[in-house]
Amino acid sequence: MQIGKAGTPVSHISEAYPDRVEVRGRDLCCDLMGRLSFTEYFHLLLTGREPTENQRFFLDLLLISIAEHGMMPTNVAARLTLAADPGSLQGAVAAGILGCGPVVLGTSESCAQLLVDAQAKVAAGEEPEAVAGSIARAIHASGDKVPGFGHPVHRPVDPRAARILELADARGVSGPHVMLARRLGDAVAEAWRKPLPMNVAMPIAAVLLDLEFSPDVVKAVPILARTAGLLAHLAEERRQPLGFLMAASAEAAVTYESRPEDTAP
Repeated sequence: MQIGKAGTPVSHISEAYPDRVEVRGRDLCCDLMGRLSFTEYFHLLLTGREPTENQRFFLDLLLISIAEHGMMPTNVAARLTLAADPGSLQGAVAAGILGCGPVVLGTSESCAQLLVDAQAKVAAGEEPEAVAGSIARAIHASGDKVPGFGHPVHRPVDPRAARILELADARGVSGPHVMLARRLGDAVAEAWRKPLPMNVAMPIAAVLLDLEFSPDVVKAVPILARTAGLLAHLAEERRQPLGFLMAASAEAAVTYESRPEDTAP
């Protein structure tokens, strides 16, 4: 029984033949291998096009910016999984990637949608400052957190975000989405009555959009990047196990208390 509406049964990514592999209309062995870097190849796989120089440069930059950030929950989950099942490298990587949500790592997708919605209003004739202010006030009034702003460690500036914007300006790729990201920073500071640092998720989304990436592929960048970081942590975990130490520390940090209602008849 089919559930949901099916798409056209066609894929445009690749096909393997007895004598060759074709990827996006190109011969893998005779054309792509030895000519493209992995970043360029990722762009081709993701979009169906080989990147421009700026697309390649910034995709590389953004992958590096988000690949590693210390003992984050994603890395801890992966290490604990490998400690429990040392033979399951793929399971440990999957455990880490499953933690890429709107709180940790996955906020670039929310930032992209926010910027796309804001840019649509600007394109319809509204002023960028007014659009940014309206968005910030609405989010603040709802009690929600604004994606792309605030960070528990990087204060008052997320150095990764600052560097991305610096290079976007220097290479002339800052466009309407980067401009809106900056306007949102001003509007958020006014709505919250204090400056909140723009974290790395917002410029990742803004620069990708200004480089003509589709908003629905923005989250692919931090996921691919963090996979590299996870593999580094897991290689270290095999050489220098920390997983059970982390588990013991977590157990020691939490106090068990029984509740009378749990034992009531």
